Amino acid sequence: MGRAARVRRDEIVRLATTTGLASVEELSAQLGVTASTIRRDLAHLKSAGLLARTYGGAMAVVTHPEASLRQRIGEAFEAKRAIAAWAAAQIRPGETVLLDSGSTTGALAHELRNAADLTVATTGLTALQELVGATGVHVECLGGTLRHVSQGFVGPLAEAALSRMTFDRVFLGADGVTAEEGICEASLQQTRFKELMMERSRHVYLLVHAAKLGRRPFHAWARMPESWTLVTDASATGGALAPFTARGVETVAVVP
Repeated sequence: MGRAARVRRDEIVRLATTTGLASVEELSAQLGVTASTIRRDLAHLKSAGLLARTYGGAMAVVTHPEASLRQRIGEAFEAKRAIAAWAAAQIRPGETVLLDSGSTTGALAHELRNAADLTVATTGLTALQELVGATGVHVECLGGTLRHVSQGFVGPLAEAALSRMTFDRVFLGADGVTAEEGICEASLQQTRFKELMMERSRHVYLLVHAAKLGRRPFHAWARMPESWTLVTDASATGGALAPFTARGVETVAVVP
């Protein structure tokens, strides 16, 4: 198989993961190849267990493998760093803030290393590692069951620890987010915990780079509160942000 075919098939899987469903005709037009070429690609991807064919010549992703935190740290690095810098600027001395697990919230923890008079609670190992030497920051770890793929804690012990605190601000990550359904994650444990995190916080921020807007790779969802802020990067299009602004969500697109 040539490089062009590999690149095209990787793009088909990416599009399927993003939209959940795509027709042969749509893929043919978007990728600039014939419908018969697309059908051969789909047959190959089906045999590899990456896609499942559906009626009408469409296809859907069977499984959406969750990217590990190690894989995600290198993705959209500049965008995540800009988002993290904006988020850090919202935090005031004396506040108590909560950081989710994830690469963008890990970047936020990095921005907070020189803070003073600040309490940071976190569910993520990356944030903890960033704050190890931050002597001006009081750090609380909401320990529980470790999800190795995300390097974050979930489960009843983490929920019990969470119930003992309240927060001025919570900064969350996500595998995907839609205006209608909220945060999309790989497991119900994650989405339940994120909802509890939001309930315990006065201000809610979701930090995601633009590629995650409108994305629905899994089937577990966390509902968003009435008031929250979506923070993304400047590559987010008006069309991607419009569903959120239409629902009254405050949106911020940060320029790297």
